[in-house]
Amino acid sequence: MRHILAKELKLNLKSFLIWSLSVGLLGLACILLYQSMQGEMKEMADAFSNMGAFSDAFGMSTLSIATLKGYFATEVGTVHGLGGGMFAAILAIGMLSKEEEGHSGEFLFSLPVSRTKVIIAKGLCVAIYLVLFTLVCGILYVSGFAYLGEEIPAAQLATFMGRQMLMNFEVAGICFAISSLSWKNRMGAGIALAMLFYFYDVIGRVVPDLKDYLFVGPYSYVNAAEIFTDADTPVKAIILGISVTVCGVVFAFYYYNKRDLAG
Repeated sequence: MRHILAKELKLNLKSFLIWSLSVGLLGLACILLYQSMQGEMKEMADAFSNMGAFSDAFGMSTLSIATLKGYFATEVGTVHGLGGGMFAAILAIGMLSKEEEGHSGEFLFSLPVSRTKVIIAKGLCVAIYLVLFTLVCGILYVSGFAYLGEEIPAAQLATFMGRQMLMNFEVAGICFAISSLSWKNRMGAGIALAMLFYFYDVIGRVVPDLKDYLFVGPYSYVNAAEIFTDADTPVKAIILGISVTVCGVVFAFYYYNKRDLAG
């Protein structure tokens, strides 16, 4: 099992580096741009906070983008949320199905190792890279605050990154289950699923009738504007997110162990 895990970590290292550095450095660039845009931000803050549903959807009615904390929540929060969700989907959705698509399953499953151990190794690879993704991005964001000499909202930032990681695990859990069903890497479907979840949350914050159902989407508990204004913890959404993650992983174990695999 250790050899399979090591192989998967090596195979996915390039993807991890590309996504973590791209998302993290883009977020860092946004933070560093704040200083040069600070004067304009003060003029734009009032206008953006009075744009009705649009302001509500992106948190600009509760946080001022004239402050670095508000700017981070509205700008970097969006970048990290979308980037993290897509990385989690891409990483997990091909983790099991690629063995059949690449015709390497015949060799892999001829080894003296059970399917359960194969799934554990592949699942651990996904989990390790999602944790590392969160750490790399978090370090880059903190570096941006420190470079500008701004106070780091440590508790709120830690909460934001922690919930983002949970959201990534939920997306990955769903995609891991899909991977166990498919004989082909559905990368496009994974990206589409992550974006669908994101836009469902945005639309749900604009359309009043959908607000009561936001909790069913994984982006409902990672809204940066709510986190950075110390809003009540969305316990129901978090519990549902954990449940969906567990169900996705359990389904992948159950179904992948039963199905006939192509070599």
